[in-house]
Amino acid sequence: MRSTYESKLKSEEMDFLFDAILSLKDKEECYRFFEDICTINEIKALAQRLQVAKMLIEKRTYLDIADSTGASTATISRVNRALNYGCDGYKIILKKLKDSSK
Repeated sequence: MRSTYESKLKSEEMDFLFDAILSLKDKEECYRFFEDICTINEIKALAQRLQVAKMLIEKRTYLDIADSTGASTATISRVNRALNYGCDGYKIILKKLKDSSK
């Protein structure tokens, strides 16, 4: 899977950004970096989408997800589309998080 994947976003600038993210050593460094590079609303939107993806994988209803996260049905639908037809990014990270909590 990974050897054949080629991102539409691939560029030297994106590689530089991802190398920067991968170099962060702990949550404090993540907080510091993301607070500088993103607005508070952008960071909260990312966190919300990840929670929505987790809840969709858990088979929660749109209504339950909207009530719990405050996400719009449009956001929930967009995340669901990514889960079903995207690049498996949500699935990869949620599996890693689940495996690391065991």
